Amino acid sequence: MTTPTAESALAPSDAVLDREETISRDELEALQLSRLQHTVAYAYDRVPLYKRKFDEAGVHPTDLRELSDLGKFPFTTKEDLRLEYPFGMFAVPQREVARIHASSGTTGRATVVGYTKKDLADWAKLVARSLRASGVRPGMKVHNAYGYGLFTGGMGAHAGAEALGCTVIPISGGQTERQITLIQDFKPDAILATPTYLLTIADAMMKQGIDPASTSLKYAVLGAEPWTEEMRHELETTMNIKACDIYGLSEVMGPGVAGEAVETQDGSHIWEDHFRPEIIDAFDPTVVLGDGEPGELVFTSLTKEALPIIRYRTKDLTRLLPGTARPAHRRMGRITGRSDDMIILRGVNLFPSQIEEIALRIPELSPHFQLELTRPEGQRMDQLTVKIERRESVTVEGSATAAKVLQQQIKIHVGSSCTVDVVEPGSLERSNGKLRRIYDMRPKA
Repeated sequence: MTTPTAESALAPSDAVLDREETISRDELEALQLSRLQHTVAYAYDRVPLYKRKFDEAGVHPTDLRELSDLGKFPFTTKEDLRLEYPFGMFAVPQREVARIHASSGTTGRATVVGYTKKDLADWAKLVARSLRASGVRPGMKVHNAYGYGLFTGGMGAHAGAEALGCTVIPISGGQTERQITLIQDFKPDAILATPTYLLTIADAMMKQGIDPASTSLKYAVLGAEPWTEEMRHELETTMNIKACDIYGLSEVMGPGVAGEAVETQDGSHIWEDHFRPEIIDAFDPTVVLGDGEPGELVFTSLTKEALPIIRYRTKDLTRLLPGTARPAHRRMGRITGRSDDMIILRGVNLFPSQIEEIALRIPELSPHFQLELTRPEGQRMDQLTVKIERRESVTVEGSATAAKVLQQQIKIHVGSSCTVDVVEPGSLERSNGKLRRIYDMRPKA
């Protein structure tokens, strides 16, 4: 009898899947319809906002007879949650709310979300499912560098890792030097973080003379900001890991709405037994698009108790694709950006992820960049400057050549002119969690 090795014991194919991960598409859609009908009626009966919006739109929960009927119902937006601040969206009495999370409120009044005990159990189960899909296994040590507190990332990821049977190291975000010490001393198998913060950790390791590829880390489960295949390659090569995406947002649940399978790494499967996704035209939201067509992602929750959400406009731009590693559950294509992060430069739509994708194909340039928008005095045209760090081994002459290449490639692939400023390594702000890419320095109207 052959004894399995440690590596074979951790192979993705050895994972025990939830029953809902293995059902057919027909079974899944039947489950969705049943849960959707319950959720729409539940929200109408318990949340005044939904009763008002449905009545104004002339629809009633009994109008939902098949999945396509969801398109008859009105959207929910972040502004709705802000107007109902703090607890107007809750569908249960306060005594049944086990936990509250909220956004930072830096761009307006905070959005508040609540969870019953069942909601928290479902959330932990879905994060565990996402982590397992990405290669994490029971018994592994998981270094959690998502921020704790009112932000859903830290505690959501923590509960999911515990539900999976992992040992959690709850370091939170920031304190990069301490992060490195704990990675070296505790020898975790997996790390949970934003992609730009993992890049910050890798850079800090190199500055200390530590080879990022020499650590115990095997898996990284990364989310909370858009990232590209080029960034995945950068992190996997630098750190000798497998890096997978995890997707979520507080208004829908938190991390774990969708997760990427390590064996395919071809986009996050949406856990459609708990969420019904749609893609709409971001400029004409009355148009619901088919699978494969790019647009804005919309979610309806199917099992949430404290805060059911109906047709929530996420502002995330992507497309729906057939399932692969989990065939019944559709995948999300890479998030190309957020409609509210889109830069319109001289009539051309531009996203930071496009710059990242192009820049990381140029060997002399690092993944560290910022976009500055200005409007010089006396001019009517906006100007874009891409500030990007050169790699340590690149000379000044090499930087100048790389700047010209990046400028040309942005013009070719994006369709807009810009200025490229290649700066010294380490001179741009580093991520301590979510990284700010766009600096709008135009005069305020």
